[in-house]
Amino acid sequence: MKPPITVPLESLIEEPYASIVCYPRTNPTEIQKRIEELRQHGVSAVEFVGKTNVSNIPVLGKGYVGVVVVAYMKGQKVALKMRRIDADRLDFNHEAEMMQKANAIGVGPKFIAVSNNFLFSQLIDGDLLEDWLETQRDKTLIRKVLVNILEQCWSLDEAGLDHGELSKAPKHLIVDKENRTFIVDFETASIVRKVINVTSVCQFLFMGNSRATKMLGEVFGVKQKSELIAALKNFKKNTNRKNFEGLLEMCL
Repeated sequence: MKPPITVPLESLIEEPYASIVCYPRTNPTEIQKRIEELRQHGVSAVEFVGKTNVSNIPVLGKGYVGVVVVAYMKGQKVALKMRRIDADRLDFNHEAEMMQKANAIGVGPKFIAVSNNFLFSQLIDGDLLEDWLETQRDKTLIRKVLVNILEQCWSLDEAGLDHGELSKAPKHLIVDKENRTFIVDFETASIVRKVINVTSVCQFLFMGNSRATKMLGEVFGVKQKSELIAALKNFKKNTNRKNFEGLLEMCL
């Protein structure tokens, strides 16, 4: 991984940083506007670090809506999501609302602040679940982490909040240095859709073709798909705590 690059707020006007803050393209008016918006939030500098690259500069992540970096905000390091110029939405208000609803039930990184072009949240120092699993051999610890993920999904289901992208869970499950788990990125979350958080994560972990499925098969044994499908169908038909715990027992 490339070493961190810390850039003072005023220097973000320079390339290639300006085109990352205003990804995928910038102009003098837009970058000045965004620098002022960051200043109003108390940001003094931005740190470019991570395993993803944008214009050969490291970042924490890049998606269809934004680019995620580290920001120094009022004396603390936080996660900063910067809205892409070509994003299909005008602001981060919906994501901020969904994140706060998740926080209310103990799920997700802590929401800090939002404005049109920026979303600030707790910085999680950790690894994506699949990368974490690559380094682990302790079956008890792995089970504990997976149970915590599934319990968080159960809490989201109970609250009627569907994450929306847990079928693509490799990008949305993080384990920190203390082995705490976080579900991240609530940009497509909904309180209107039918909730499928538990079933989506179970399918990803135990039925897909992901690295996670392969590694967990080595740890817990390969699951019979027919039995798991039957358990998932039963859970969806009767979504209650007893069936959820039965699903946990079958998977782990």
